[in-house]
Amino acid sequence: MFDVGFFELLLISVVALLVVGPERLPKVVRTVGLWVGRGRKMLGSVKADIEKELKAEELKRVLKEQTGAASVHEILDDTRAALNDIKQETQSVVEQAGDSVRVEDESGSSMTSEHPTTDTK
Repeated sequence: MFDVGFFELLLISVVALLVVGPERLPKVVRTVGLWVGRGRKMLGSVKADIEKELKAEELKRVLKEQTGAASVHEILDDTRAALNDIKQETQSVVEQAGDSVRVEDESGSSMTSEHPTTDTK
């Protein structure tokens, strides 16, 4: 953030020594240190709050995506149910066709047994 080197710190300390004086300088340095510490704590707190908000927004986005995915799951479930219905209908048609073939076979075999034709010669 601030690029403060050794010479800048030396200049600030000399100016502070001239302005404040040697008797009050340690108290002023302590006070400035406390204010800097409080400022850092406050910046850390703000940074943590911002990170929490970003995480909350990320979670909201993920939940929204999962909600959209849930509708896809509903579509898949509906499609499976429709396919199962079609499968059951197809099986019932096949069973009916098999039953009608058996009935025709039974009626046809009884006709051939009642009326022997050219096979007995």
